[in-house]
Amino acid sequence: MSRPEDTLPPDLFYNDTESQKYTTSSRIQTIQSQMTHRALSLLNLPSPSLILDIGCGSGLSGEILSSVPAQSGGPHVWIGMDISASMLDVALQRDVDGDLLLADIGQGVPFRAGTFDAAISISAIQWLCSADSAAVSPIARLGLFFNTLYASLRRGGRAVCQFYPKNEEQRGMITGAAIKAGFGAGILEDDPGTKGCKVYLVLTVGGGEDVVGVVRGMEGVDVLDGRRRGGGKKVGGERKGSKAWILRKKEQMERRGKVVKSSSKYTGRRRKVAF
Repeated sequence: MSRPEDTLPPDLFYNDTESQKYTTSSRIQTIQSQMTHRALSLLNLPSPSLILDIGCGSGLSGEILSSVPAQSGGPHVWIGMDISASMLDVALQRDVDGDLLLADIGQGVPFRAGTFDAAISISAIQWLCSADSAAVSPIARLGLFFNTLYASLRRGGRAVCQFYPKNEEQRGMITGAAIKAGFGAGILEDDPGTKGCKVYLVLTVGGGEDVVGVVRGMEGVDVLDGRRRGGGKKVGGERKGSKAWILRKKEQMERRGKVVKSSSKYTGRRRKVAF
């Protein structure tokens, strides 16, 4: 089955019919709600904040932003941007609380520097990797998006983008563009290795909590911190590829009922380079 982004550009794919179908599907509503709540928990906003909803669609995520109070009480305020006029029309019909902007995120985030406390995106940024003509450069669009998103967030701000990468190359292209823009970047996977795998890109702007600290101790989550270089990446205090890291991963896999190789004194030991 082909992916939506492989068929048509988003403004054409989400026409009036598809927009209504998407919004009224109970399955999509449930999944959207789960992912939005997950993203909000990762944002970990201590007080009511101004949030940019990237690819807001018909406002399903925005409704949750308006209804879930921050830690100190009070709902968040949000502005949504989307390329589909049909999706935004459905949002207007549903009388959502956020302000709406018709815009292509591949052309950049058109707000003044430091406007937002945080940003959220559910199932949108993978569309930037699709090109409907040879004149369109996915890398250029990703670069423009992440650079302008970085500028639009205040220092210490944070963004969480849930997306569905087609493959490892696409996943690397997205995370690489975010890191190049200056973000501290972490990849989280809920239910990794399954059909229900959800991938979250957690982004921090200088001055905020380290992205690894944000997610340390979360069960069943893999974290890669793009700012750490050399000798593998630390995950929750363990260096990726170390014996402790390997043993923890094996334990997680065993709890999920998977068969893993038994450990020995050679587990995690680096092999010598053969010439």
